Amino acid sequence: MNKATYRAAALAAVAALSLTATACGGSDDGDDNPLTGGSADSGGGKAIVVGSANFPENQLLAEIYAQALEDKGLKVTRKFDIGAREVFYDQVVKGGIGVIPEYNGALLSVAVDKKSTATSTEEINAELTKKLPKSVGILDSAAAEDKDSVTVTAETADKYNLKTLADLKPVAKDLAIGAGSEFKTRTQGGVGLKTVYGVEFGKFQPLDAGAQSTLLKLLKDDKVQAANLYTTDPAIVEDKLVVLEDPKNLFSSQNVTPLIYKSAVNDKAKSALNALSAKLTTEDLLDMMKKLVNDKEDASDVAKEWLASAGLAS
Repeated sequence: MNKATYRAAALAAVAALSLTATACGGSDDGDDNPLTGGSADSGGGKAIVVGSANFPENQLLAEIYAQALEDKGLKVTRKFDIGAREVFYDQVVKGGIGVIPEYNGALLSVAVDKKSTATSTEEINAELTKKLPKSVGILDSAAAEDKDSVTVTAETADKYNLKTLADLKPVAKDLAIGAGSEFKTRTQGGVGLKTVYGVEFGKFQPLDAGAQSTLLKLLKDDKVQAANLYTTDPAIVEDKLVVLEDPKNLFSSQNVTPLIYKSAVNDKAKSALNALSAKLTTEDLLDMMKKLVNDKEDASDVAKEWLASAGLAS
């Protein structure tokens, strides 16, 4: 799950901060308390606030969460497209968001413990359970996983004989990589490429949130020679791109995992979300992303169809 093509660039994060009061459930009278009008006491009349980051896959997952909760008779308020983890994580901790789809490895290494060396799902979730603030927690992880990658075209792979991230070391100084701006300073990003593999690109091309099509065009036009793509990006298969292998596990397990504000999510909601995680696979996620990105289907319809096919809709 970190996966930066769609994530916010710095300007997007700043812009999102201007919406913090809204994202936190603040009222129109100037109350910026993140708990005001926000996450449910889900056993009562208030709604559970389901949030999302500002990239299509996470918004789709949030819609799946929202519909699964609604199917159990729970009230939901959607607050999607909030921003990058650097923006939304604090809102969960403060209670402005009740639940958000997370990627466990990215959550640990970016927001909770930047020095963590955990790589497996079990190790990561054990550390999260121990180290997360008391106000928040994680529910069951799905088998579905979407990892960061450094991806190149087949032509670039052939030209420089690239198969793994280690193969970049002697040539990266002559290449450019495109990614969301935060990728440059993340451990599971530019920092880790340097420390783990000794890889330093000659140029870093930052992109704004939602700039997938721009990044892919830059990559295919050889304006950048590498791109930080999510491994469930349909373009990888369609354009026959090459995901460079990561033998040293720089990019840790990234299982889709609900991050919750504990007092906002009751047992009924937890049960619904855990049942969802038990069904969601990487293949499901890739199939849904194809419908969303390639076929331009509406996220609400894609979510509804998957929930029905998984036997999670009444």
